[in-house]
Amino acid sequence: MTTALTATSAPADRTRRGPRGLVWTVLRVHRTALAFWALALLGATAVLIWMYVIADEARKGNVPCMTPARDGFPGCASIESITVDDVYAGWIGLVATSLTYAILPVAAWAGGALIGRELESGTARLAWTQSITPTRWLAAKLAVPAVVLTIGTGGLVLLNNWARGDGDPDLVGDWYNADAFIGTGPTTVGYTLAGLALGALAGLLLRRGLAGAGVGLLAALVLCGVLERFREDLWPAVTRSRAGEFELPRSAWQLGWDTTWGRHPGEGEPLATSATFHPRSHYWPIQYAETGILLAVAAAATLAAFWLLRRRTP
Repeated sequence: MTTALTATSAPADRTRRGPRGLVWTVLRVHRTALAFWALALLGATAVLIWMYVIADEARKGNVPCMTPARDGFPGCASIESITVDDVYAGWIGLVATSLTYAILPVAAWAGGALIGRELESGTARLAWTQSITPTRWLAAKLAVPAVVLTIGTGGLVLLNNWARGDGDPDLVGDWYNADAFIGTGPTTVGYTLAGLALGALAGLLLRRGLAGAGVGLLAALVLCGVLERFREDLWPAVTRSRAGEFELPRSAWQLGWDTTWGRHPGEGEPLATSATFHPRSHYWPIQYAETGILLAVAAAATLAAFWLLRRRTP
C-alpha cells in the first residue's frame, strides 16, 4: 500500500515543478514588486480617469481672451479663474513622464532583484537542483514579468490617449516632445521590455544584486539618451523651400531653418526660406522605427543572457 501511494504522488510532484509551477514561483518570490506595480497601475488609472472627466472644463480655460471681453473673446479675468487647465496639464504630464522613464526602475529591478540577487544568494542554484534547468529558470524569470509589464504599460498607454482627448498641445504637449511621444505609443512597451532584458543581462554578468541594479540602470539611461538624440533621424525629414518668408504649422517638428537674404541681411524681405521638419504625419513611422529598434535590443540582450547562462552552467 505504501508503494502505491508513493508511485501515485510522484507525477504530481513533477507537475508542480513544470512551467506552471515556475510561473507561480516567480510571482510568489517577487510579490512585493508585483504589489507595487499593481498599486502604480491603479493609481495611474484613477488619475487618467479623473483627467478624462475634467478635460472639457480644462479646455474652457485654455482659449484666447481679451480685456475687456469683446469680438467673441471671453474676458481674461474669467479665464484666469479657471485653474483646472493647470491641474489637467500637470497630471497628464506627470503620467507621461512616468511612462517614459518606466524603463529605469524596471532595468534596475531586473538586474538587482530578479537575477542578480538570486545568483548572489544561491537561490538560483538551489532551483537548478530541483529538476529545473537553468534555461527554463531564466525563461520563466523573463517571460512572467514581460507579460505583466506588457499588459500594464500597454493598458496605460491606451488610457493615456483616451484621457488626452483631442491632444491639444497647449495642454498635453507637442507630439514630438519626449514624454508625449513615448507615453502615447508602442515605444512605451518597447522601452520597458528592453529595460527588462538589459537589466537581466547585467544581473547575469555581475552576479550581484546591487551591481546588477546599477549597471542595468546605467544601460537603460544610455539607451534612452541615444534614442532621444537620434529620434529625428529615424525617418526622412521633409524640406520645404519658398521665395520670401513662410511659417510652419504648430504641429511641425522643426529641425532646421535657413533664410537667404539679399546684399544686406536683415533688411527687407528675405529672398528665400528653407525649412527641414517632421510633419505630424511622421508620428507613426517614427514610433514604429523606434519600437523596432527597442525590440531588437530586447531580443539581442535576451539571447546574450541565455548564451551567457549556458556558458556558466554545466
